[in-house]
Parts: sequence; structure tokens; C-alpha cells
Amino acid sequence: MIDEEFTVRNAVAERFAAADVSYGINVRAVRSGEIAHLARATGHDFLYIDTQHALFDLEAIAALTQVSLGCGVAPLVRVRSATDPDISVLLDAGVLGIVAPDVVSADQARDLVKVAKYPPVGRRSLSGFTVHSGYRHVPTTVQMRAENAGVLVFCMIESREGLDAVEEIAAVPGVDGIYLGINDLLADLGLPGQYDHPAVDDALARLVTAAGRHGLVPGAGGIPRPPYQAAAIKAGIRFLTTASDLGLLRGGLQQARDAIQERL
Repeated sequence: MIDEEFTVRNAVAERFAAADVSYGINVRAVRSGEIAHLARATGHDFLYIDTQHALFDLEAIAALTQVSLGCGVAPLVRVRSATDPDISVLLDAGVLGIVAPDVVSADQARDLVKVAKYPPVGRRSLSGFTVHSGYRHVPTTVQMRAENAGVLVFCMIESREGLDAVEEIAAVPGVDGIYLGINDLLADLGLPGQYDHPAVDDALARLVTAAGRHGLVPGAGGIPRPPYQAAAIKAGIRFLTTASDLGLLRGGLQQARDAIQERL
């Protein structure tokens, strides 16, 4: 049977359409699908699988992706660059979003869109049956349109250069979101770790304004504590990583050890 009504569901896009906030978990250490179920159970909408700062093989990402799709959590991957050669195969494996780090120009954004979107938006190669369609028979035109709409492309702004070009980056057709990497931005500005610096408020305002002007999802990450995260949401951020699996493991283990030590 031919599926003429195929669409790609993406929890991040659905939250944004509802003017709500989408929360995700930064995944660096865990390789088991339980992390997707834990995300779902704790009100997180996406996994942010970080191949920029952690070693993942493609099979591990595919396994995480399969479980995530099965429980309604969007699997997103932060790749190594806007021209990462794995982008197309990650999308073929079912990933619902690509996040490219340190984008500093509209040309880089166009390079990313070229490999992540089907024509006429980009030049992504067609693989035939796809994970997104559950390997059902879908007309090619329907598949291309549905995946272009449901698979998100984010450009990270992590430097003064990127921030200065945020309007031009946001204007590139096919970009779905812009994402402020606050840790690296502060380092580039000579303000490492100064999360309460006015430069953060300025950067958030510039990114949210650019996103709003072009109908994009405004995101942020690298924010270490809830007060700063809440401030980012109040500033207009709608896509936020709350914590990393490494941070949660370390914090929980430290707390467990300290709780015993305090009673000795």
C-alpha cells in the first residue's frame, strides 16, 4: 500500500509550534536506549547526542535513534562541523535533527542545508525506503517534503564572529533553528564561566530576535544551573539542554558519597 499521507513527527517542532519549551538531555557517555526512556519519563523531548565532544560509532547512534523514535523522543546529533561527512548517513539512520557547531557565516549554513535537506531546499541524496517512514512505501515527493519539514537543522552560534553574523545565518533557507553555545561564546569573548555577565543577555536577545524574524527555533546550551536556564527561557529560548548524562552521573555519585561521609 502506498502511503500518501506520510509526515515526520518531531517533538521539538511540535513544542515550538505550540509556543512551548522543548527540553533535552546532552548524551555523551550512555550508549543504551534506556536514556531515551528516561528522557521521556522525565519530560524531556529530545536527546542531544554529542559527537563533537564524545566518541560514538554510527551503530551506537543508530541504536539510540531507534529507541528514541519508538518512545516519541527526538534524536538529534551535534556533528563535528557543518560539513561533517556523516550527516547524510545519520539522517538515513533516522536522526531527526542535525546541530552544527560554531557556524560563523551564511555560507557555512548553506553548506549544512545542502547535505541535510532534500531538493529543492538542499541536495541530500535519496536512499529509498527510510527509517522515518517505517520502511513503508512512500511516494518520493511525499517523502522529500515530509522529511524536509520534520528533520531539523540547527546552526550553533559560539563566537563573536558567529554572533555578528546571526542575522545572515538565520536568513538562510532550510535552517530551522539557531542555538547559542554559551560556554564557547563566553570563552571567545574572554569571559569564560561568567554566566551572569551582561554579554550573555545581549547574545540571547540578539539570537532570539533573529530567530523570531525568520520563524526559527531559538535554542541555548552550555548553561550550568537552573537560575541561568530559567533566565534564558524568559529571554525567549524555546530549545534547551537541561543537563548531560556525565554531569548527572557525577553529581549523583558525589552526592551519594558525601551523604555517607557526613554521617561518619
